[in-house]
Amino acid sequence: MGVRVMVLDEHRLLAEALASALKLRGHRVLAAAAPAAGAAELVISRAPEVCLLGTATPAEPGAFEPVVRIKRERPQIAVVVLGPVPSPRGIAAAFAAGASGYVRHDERIEGVERALAKARAGEVAISPQLLQGAFAELLNPAAQPDDEGSRLLRLLTPREVEVLVRVAEGEDTRLIAAGMEIAPSTARTHVQRVLMKLGVGSRLEAAALAARTGLLDRAGLSPAAADFPGGQ
Repeated sequence: MGVRVMVLDEHRLLAEALASALKLRGHRVLAAAAPAAGAAELVISRAPEVCLLGTATPAEPGAFEPVVRIKRERPQIAVVVLGPVPSPRGIAAAFAAGASGYVRHDERIEGVERALAKARAGEVAISPQLLQGAFAELLNPAAQPDDEGSRLLRLLTPREVEVLVRVAEGEDTRLIAAGMEIAPSTARTHVQRVLMKLGVGSRLEAAALAARTGLLDRAGLSPAAADFPGGQ
């Protein structure tokens, strides 16, 4: 028995192609649309058994507000999210909002049909492969830029952090020495130690690495050098 379904995705061609494929397989497609806004209102007004709701950014705040609205006003409507390969956070956000399932945009039509049937039956509709991928990422998280910034910051003494900040601001050895009230030879030694610890070959590379990893932001929020343990 076919499912009464709506397909909504910001990519109209995808929505229409999926709707056509479902029609050919005996499902009753009430609408295939790509609304920039008003998705929840459209679903609530048509009241399908299942809504396939597309999102390109499942981990973004507010991505599943339409799901929340639909489930609040028409709790009998099952919502299955169509999206990219999700992060664990994306999957959690979808189900926390009230979704019944999550299907990748590139899923075969047979997989979409299985998700529709499970959602209509009140079951959770997500492939074992997606769950395995999410658990694998939770158990072996990829290093984030902030994590790398923290690691690098721990390698540097407070004095070296100040030197790096000055390097990033474009100061040469003479200006670093004057600003820190140290001898130019001492400033030069600090710069060389910073480059060595960061594993880079030039001041420009050091500044770029610090900016990319967020190290400069963290250094700017750090206490003054005198408050750090560690040294000269």
